[in-house]
Amino acid sequence: MARVLVGVKRVIDYAVKIRVKPDKSGVVTDGIKHSMNPFDEIAIEEAVRMKEKKLASEIIAVTCGPTQAQETLRTALAMGADRGIHVEISGPEYDTLQPIHVSKILAKLAQNEKADIVIVGKQAIDDDCNQTAQMTAGILDWPAGTFCSKIEHGQGELTVTREVDGGLEVVKIKTPAVLSADLRLNEPRYATLPNIMKAKKKPVQKITTKELDIDTTSRIEVISVEDPPVRQAGSILPDVDSLVVKLKEGGHI
Repeated sequence: MARVLVGVKRVIDYAVKIRVKPDKSGVVTDGIKHSMNPFDEIAIEEAVRMKEKKLASEIIAVTCGPTQAQETLRTALAMGADRGIHVEISGPEYDTLQPIHVSKILAKLAQNEKADIVIVGKQAIDDDCNQTAQMTAGILDWPAGTFCSKIEHGQGELTVTREVDGGLEVVKIKTPAVLSADLRLNEPRYATLPNIMKAKKKPVQKITTKELDIDTTSRIEVISVEDPPVRQAGSILPDVDSLVVKLKEGGHI
């Protein structure tokens, strides 16, 4: 049976209205509700389903971030992960953490834990990068199944249905492999109160990037973070001819 490593990220809750800092250096995070990245919830759910089908022997949840990130890890444990690894990163180091750094961390932990499958959400809803799974696979030199909407297990291989621009693509990949979960892969379960209580007793290992020998020096400089332009009000036109004239003039409808 496979050992599954799942990456989970603490992000600003999807229901929170994002506000840009006055100095344009980023977005306001202090005092803001955070939760697990929704795509990572899908990744955890898929791993738990693998275990329920006796396809996985152990699920290891991994998160990178400050002390508060342990809340996200506990949610993963309450959903069904067996143990957690918290890569402690805070302050300026966390502010400049990028997908390449997370990929190196996941790759190193996958090797240390002798994982057979690494699953992450296809993207995070804060930076929207959609890079971590691909780079993790590249570092490990493992095959990757990205944007998975269905995963079927065979003898030493996975059949992955993935969403592409032209529709659906079905690929077969050998394990060990890296997968990224798409929205339609499954419906994540809620963490019940008994499982939340049990999660408090599950082991969580704390580790630093220094212990993993990972360089987290920033490779990207953020020049400015801006609010999107305000959408202009629309207008109602009486007929098609008026619409054509308006479009030719390049006006807003």
